[in-house]
Amino acid sequence: MSQLNPKFIYFDLDDTLLDHKKAEQAGLQDVHEHFDMFDGIPEQQLLDTYHHINKGLWEEYGRGEIDRHELHRRRFQETFRDLGVDEQMHEEAGKVYMRYYRNHWEWIDGAYESYNKITQNFEVGIMTNGFAETQWLKIDQFKLKETARHIVISEEVGEMKPHPKVFDHATELTGVDREDILYVGDSFTSDVVGGSKANWKVAWFTKAPVDEGYKLAHLIFDDFTDLLKALNIK
Repeated sequence: MSQLNPKFIYFDLDDTLLDHKKAEQAGLQDVHEHFDMFDGIPEQQLLDTYHHINKGLWEEYGRGEIDRHELHRRRFQETFRDLGVDEQMHEEAGKVYMRYYRNHWEWIDGAYESYNKITQNFEVGIMTNGFAETQWLKIDQFKLKETARHIVISEEVGEMKPHPKVFDHATELTGVDREDILYVGDSFTSDVVGGSKANWKVAWFTKAPVDEGYKLAHLIFDDFTDLLKALNIK
């Protein structure tokens, strides 16, 4: 395993440090149980329909074709329309979902211990997509401001990863050369491609790497102990 010797390490937040997918699924399961209108509709059908629609909307949002308010409205409105339930309930469902979603936030397995060891040896920061108020709630709940020297939330920058503007801004904050920054993230497009185009080193957290990732990432891992080894941390 090659050794990494960065001067600064940025971490992605969702599905790198915190288990967004697990929290999202649990929140949607709670929504399914909360509303009587889902009687007769399988839980998995709600999850699959929501994920399909939400993924497309985030892609539109990332291209600047819709704003955050339209994304919020349409993800449940169009899900309910496809499921044949009252789409007028979308606003209430969105509020209920966010309440449940927050109840299920937790660290990715192994991330808490490894992150804390890394912060004792390196300067670190957080760089994340997502809506600012939600990401700040996570950052506050998990006390990440105590350890992260810089926190970059794409919405506050005005673009989403992998846009170069986000990486340029994050680079300037560190005061170190691009080649001395390591980015730890789970998304191939947002993190691996974005980080490599910014001339950062990239550690890709994934259980299903694609071939192109081997060319772009300096480390591919699915166990945080491997990241510690690459950073020469015991």
